Amino acid sequence: MMVLLACIVMAFTALQCVVALANLIFESDLPEEGEKEGPLVSVLIPARNEERKIGNILEDLLSQDYQHIEIVVFNDQSSDRTEEVVRTYAVRDERIRLINSTGLPEGWTGKNYACHSLALNSKGEYLLFLDADVRISGNVIGRCLALARKKGLDLISVFPKQMMETPGEKITVPIINYVLITLLPLVLVEKSRHSSLAAASGAFMFFTARAYREVLPHEKVRRAVVEDVSIARLFKREDKHVACLLGDDDYSCRMYHGFRDAVGGFSKFITTFFADSFILSVLFFLVTTFGFVPVLRAMPAWVFTGYLVVYVLTRVIVFFLSHQNILTSVLLIIPVQLSLGLINCVAYVRRFSGKLQWKGRQIG
Repeated sequence: MMVLLACIVMAFTALQCVVALANLIFESDLPEEGEKEGPLVSVLIPARNEERKIGNILEDLLSQDYQHIEIVVFNDQSSDRTEEVVRTYAVRDERIRLINSTGLPEGWTGKNYACHSLALNSKGEYLLFLDADVRISGNVIGRCLALARKKGLDLISVFPKQMMETPGEKITVPIINYVLITLLPLVLVEKSRHSSLAAASGAFMFFTARAYREVLPHEKVRRAVVEDVSIARLFKREDKHVACLLGDDDYSCRMYHGFRDAVGGFSKFITTFFADSFILSVLFFLVTTFGFVPVLRAMPAWVFTGYLVVYVLTRVIVFFLSHQNILTSVLLIIPVQLSLGLINCVAYVRRFSGKLQWKGRQIG
């Protein structure tokens, strides 16, 4: 039995390494050069209590090389100064508009309704949905436009370079890229027609307006707590052309502020990466955290050494593709794995207790 378990663990670890290598070899990213002028791009930002961050992304957008844009912010019943900050920028630049929510309709989650409302109030040929806490620089919009036109893409989603400032963030936030890069060859998101081979980050989703209005994705998934992957899968089922990329220095995000915030945030969607299966999520944690035990007990030393080399190599590839410090990240592998276990526990409790919230609003 122990030998069988060891073989399963080694096979899975080898598979992770192969997938990570595929993502390294066929690295999908935005072209270095982007368009400087062209069709109107609507940049659409849902914002709920974002007074500390909304000014940063508005400044970033006004400094983009690609300037043929409109910027529409949906103020989702904020209780802070989000509206006031946006209005200050709207006076400064007429391309910025503010929409205030009149309330959340029954049967919708807040972000989906905000994004749907933003799309209905947009004028561009392309729609770029951005979270208020992301940072962009250079010519990200022009680079997206160039790629969309070159490959005929209906949806481009980019996972941001993660900015981590506290120790708690450094032992939680790397989980998302570890799961993504070792389980999904990103090239297949674009090349394969299977909807199961889909991924997306709701922080950055670049649509053609034509495809968006044909599908109306945020309306279709209006009850979804995690809308991004659902939309990517929906677009593939509708025979739309989707690509999922990893970000670089021109696109970053500090997803969470501290350990508690990160655990709470990840617990909302950790099972999304495992076909919404809590069992698969737990099995992934067990194999990647304690899988060394049966290999150590049942296999010769040289086999165990080879297993460790493959395991660490896989992690190094992930860190490289994620633009993370490799030495620091290797030293934090064990705390990261323990955090993954805690996140699964919190996800289980919240899913079955119905205590899922986002910014003070019950969502599940």
